[in-house]
Amino acid sequence: MDSLGFKELTKVDEAVERVLSLLRPLGVEEVSLEEAVGRVLAEDVYSSVDVPPFDRATMDGYAVRAVDTFGASKLNPVTLRVVRLEEGFALGEGEAVEIATGAPLPKGSDAVLPYEDTKRVDDVIEVYKPVPKLGNVSVKGEDVRRGELIGERGRIVQAWDLGVLASIGVKKVKVVRKPKVALFSIGNELIDLDEVDEPLEDKIINSSRFVLKGLLENIGAEVSYKGILPDDPLVIYKAILNSLNNYDVVVTTGGVSIGKKDKTVEAVKRLNPELLIRGLAIRPGKPTSLCVVNGKLIVMLSGYPVASSVGFEALLKPVLGRLMGMKPLPIPKVRGILTRKLVAPVNVRSYVRVRVFRRGKEIFIEPLAVTGSGILSTLTRGNGILVVPEDVEGYDEGKEVDVVLLRGIEEVE
Repeated sequence: MDSLGFKELTKVDEAVERVLSLLRPLGVEEVSLEEAVGRVLAEDVYSSVDVPPFDRATMDGYAVRAVDTFGASKLNPVTLRVVRLEEGFALGEGEAVEIATGAPLPKGSDAVLPYEDTKRVDDVIEVYKPVPKLGNVSVKGEDVRRGELIGERGRIVQAWDLGVLASIGVKKVKVVRKPKVALFSIGNELIDLDEVDEPLEDKIINSSRFVLKGLLENIGAEVSYKGILPDDPLVIYKAILNSLNNYDVVVTTGGVSIGKKDKTVEAVKRLNPELLIRGLAIRPGKPTSLCVVNGKLIVMLSGYPVASSVGFEALLKPVLGRLMGMKPLPIPKVRGILTRKLVAPVNVRSYVRVRVFRRGKEIFIEPLAVTGSGILSTLTRGNGILVVPEDVEGYDEGKEVDVVLLRGIEEVE
């Protein structure tokens, strides 16, 4: 590979596998249920109990023997005597006992008769409708059985998982430690948003910082923004070197192309990396580079927001997902008709921002025209990404294609 240019680009899948073979594992920690949402389970979780732990009523009414209600109707009601059972005693023939939702079924009973199907006079109820055996009853182990797999290793804990885990008595779970990421922006031309107090003439607001931090946090990373570095290889080298002691991953944006001011790759070479990949076969984001130093990952992304987000999707997301042992999530896709011809370079994986809209019963895919990899508006105007594989030169107008859906489909008159 020519270190000064991009005469040879590394394919994405190859880069991911080479990087993962050199990275240190993140390790495991134990957290409370309150802290578990969004974390990746580090081990399988099995239930040690049945849920519910006993047969219980699913509504208010009377616990009865189902056989005692058979044949009941409005014209020919069955009468039962309401009793109060002493502890240890069973319900007898022709008896009923009041019961609340969620309460355990008394011995001898096998169904719950709703209040609305009865009429009570003193200690006698008239039953107007029969109830089948186990009617209105949640049986022991119906929800969760002892020994059942509740949480699979690699699964991302969702809010609804907490209720199930709590119901089986789990107070803490083992999860993969969050990857700690140091995020730097590089470029003399940049200024952070909180430093802007008047119109700018010779500075560019550092918008990529917000895009990358949000994308990283969305997949469970713990991100620390470390500020803007000048186009000085020694300064960049020292900043990255210091971060490697406290962070698992260092991400930089900017200074990674082939211009005279682009010093990031020159800086990381001073770290004597065991792996250095210069340029990926993706579009946009070709300058995306990466290296591994003492088992720690350094990813150098383009300073342009769209290109840096593509670099994240193509490289950082799959690497961090695998590093956390995360099981692949289903990707929401939709198929639609391409509104115009799309040309893509061969041997490069292209990530094309598209607008997905529905007109009538048909779905259309409109590629968003951009003049460069830094057109921020495509991030908000687009609601999908069309990934064009390396061996495909493009698609004709009218071709049906699959796109990754990022937001809801627009409705067009």
